[in-house]
Amino acid sequence: MTKSSSYRGRFAPSPTGPLHFGSLVAALGSCLEARVRGGQWLVRMEDVDEPRCSAESAAAILRTLEALGFEWHGEVMVQSRRKARYREVLDGLIAARLAYPCACTRKELAGAPLAHDGAVIYPGICRNGLASGKSPRAWRLRVGDETIGFDDAIQGRVCQRLATEVGDFVLLRADGYFAYQLAVVADDADQGITHVVRGADLLDSTPRQIFLQRCLGFSTPAYAHLPVAVNTAGEKLSKQTLAPPIDLADPLPAFVAALDFLGQQPPVGLASLGEAWEWALANWSLDRVPRVRAVPCCAA
Repeated sequence: MTKSSSYRGRFAPSPTGPLHFGSLVAALGSCLEARVRGGQWLVRMEDVDEPRCSAESAAAILRTLEALGFEWHGEVMVQSRRKARYREVLDGLIAARLAYPCACTRKELAGAPLAHDGAVIYPGICRNGLASGKSPRAWRLRVGDETIGFDDAIQGRVCQRLATEVGDFVLLRADGYFAYQLAVVADDADQGITHVVRGADLLDSTPRQIFLQRCLGFSTPAYAHLPVAVNTAGEKLSKQTLAPPIDLADPLPAFVAALDFLGQQPPVGLASLGEAWEWALANWSLDRVPRVRAVPCCAA
């Protein structure tokens, strides 16, 4: 594998609870790929959805990463501190007439079809202007009718026609918080991220992000979407599905299990985190990662 000092990857958890096995998989895959490629690995706290996040959870995640032996470059970026930057990006889109105000309520959109990720496919009600007597509640990006496609290093070719599969998507929410899609695109650009290795639960969001990158004149990173760890009910491991936190008293089993989950086939008998890291850095291969969106996990 070619090594490049220009490689910049990142791990960007949402601090809604402690680090669990599913998040460890994303952290380990992104970190190993960056380090084996001779690049940098950054950490970002994606707390743009502030009502669901907490500083305590962010601190706990960092402590767990440190206990597991992770090292990152530079300061941790925190989305909730970057509202002025997101406002600047949104204002530029508004000035370019690429974004428009939307007055629709959830009730008014309740009958609209849903995209693969469960989001409403916006029917364009406010696309040509607000109805008389309506006040803006959110801002949306006006999408084109072309198909956005990209080659994912794990999942293969992905194509999405935004106009029919997503619709004009939200940049600023009705509650005043910036949307994830805008924040992540601005963050990746500002941090100079060249490669995004993350969970496949975000695969369907990627065409939206690529379209927004093009609207803003930003570079598009290379993408690799790791399989998501799911429980026996097929649900993604998360705080909502009661995924247990990583055991800080004995983190080695979770580390080795994450390597195995990612198809790396670690040997039996790795005796310490240091030994496990040494083996992982010497043997990591993205080609061995299962080419599926989800994998059942015994850690559930």
